[in-house]
Amino acid sequence: MPGALLQGGHSALILPPARIRTDLRRVLGAALDAADPSSAIRRTLSLRGHILRTTGCAFDLRRVRRVAVVGAGKAVVPMARAVSEVLGSRLAFGFVVAPENGEGVRVPNVEIAVACHPVPDRRGLRAARRVMEIAASLESDDLLLVLLSGGASSLLPMPGEGLTLADKQRATHLLLRSGATISEVNTVRRHLSAIKGGRLAAATRATVLTLVVSDVHGDDPGVVGSGPTAPDRTTFHDAARILRRYRLWEHLPVRVRIHLAEGLAGWRSETPKPRNPIFRRVQHVVIGNNRLALEAAATAARRMGHGVVLVEPFVTGEAAEFGCWMGELGKELAKGALPRPVCVLAGGELTVTVRGKGLGGRAQEFALAAAMALHGTRNAWVVGFGTDGRDGPTEAAGAIADWGTVNRGKRMSLDAADYLKRNDSYTFFKKVGGHIITGPTGTNVNDLYLILVHRGRRKPG
Repeated sequence: MPGALLQGGHSALILPPARIRTDLRRVLGAALDAADPSSAIRRTLSLRGHILRTTGCAFDLRRVRRVAVVGAGKAVVPMARAVSEVLGSRLAFGFVVAPENGEGVRVPNVEIAVACHPVPDRRGLRAARRVMEIAASLESDDLLLVLLSGGASSLLPMPGEGLTLADKQRATHLLLRSGATISEVNTVRRHLSAIKGGRLAAATRATVLTLVVSDVHGDDPGVVGSGPTAPDRTTFHDAARILRRYRLWEHLPVRVRIHLAEGLAGWRSETPKPRNPIFRRVQHVVIGNNRLALEAAATAARRMGHGVVLVEPFVTGEAAEFGCWMGELGKELAKGALPRPVCVLAGGELTVTVRGKGLGGRAQEFALAAAMALHGTRNAWVVGFGTDGRDGPTEAAGAIADWGTVNRGKRMSLDAADYLKRNDSYTFFKKVGGHIITGPTGTNVNDLYLILVHRGRRKPG
């Protein structure tokens, strides 16, 4: 578990009492341990003699000429390292692309490239072309292992015919600020891409095994990384509807609008659909997800004697609205005579519709909204935490707040409501204290949101 979890980092974090700090560290640490991609690979992939096994399928490597690995995402480096350890000399070669924090890492028989996330860059374009070249070079008696985790969409940009990288960068930027869900964002991405939406699977003759660390609701392989090896159930019409819904169509680059219009008219080929015969030789295995992390966090809380409330399997919606709801729930729980501490847990991926010019992320905006709802309620703490260690375009993994957070801001002439309105949660917590700093965690299974309510009283912060 990252040593900086619940420590100060660049801002003076107003830490809760030692007992609460220990509880929070154990809960979040258990979630990260459960989401560890290396452990997930070793749990689900094994080589015994000549038989390579994973959940639901097995491959006799005596009938396989070469085994190659490609992949992308925030968790791809530890995934590739574990696959290399499992396969040993049976791995012919590999190539994966990671965010910039993967630079300088070495994995036997696997080349690692780095690219920008969340807005794609030219390094990602070169990496995507290399992945497609590797896939196209394989024959029907080869096995291609594809490793995917959150972030793969941005790290593998390969614009469709007639589009430029700048076109995709602009479209991605607009979508990320619009409040669209990751599923909606990826629907559009798939229809602007030459690699996503099953097109990578279509480019190779090899048998394909895709191992997925999921960061999406329902663990749909067609959504994680925009599904480069999965059938796509969405259409150009779906992509156009999403852009209209968020009023983005008129702001898109001209080439993007032309590309989509030609798709709507049937002049461009659709992404491969579920009944396409290419998917008879493709298998997908989800090896990690938000649910596993959430269940591990709940188990850790129960072992410490907490009552646990799981809100629902996967929460979505506006971060500020859900933060307000969770804060109100914490306030109600704190009013009662609790026989023991209570930990309210939720996991998922909230959205932020950016209307201001501030800096922040889903987890920090959630924590700020919850802090406002908790205002004046003693013995309650709220945490918003991004499991990848980076919440939005910031170095913070999230934030922790309590009943006194808003008052501390007031004493510094900071209006929490104004910062929330301007989507500037990062700046608020940087000044008041409350950031959680972990650095990159090597995984990505969405976010965790929790309220911890204890008995007893403590002095105001």
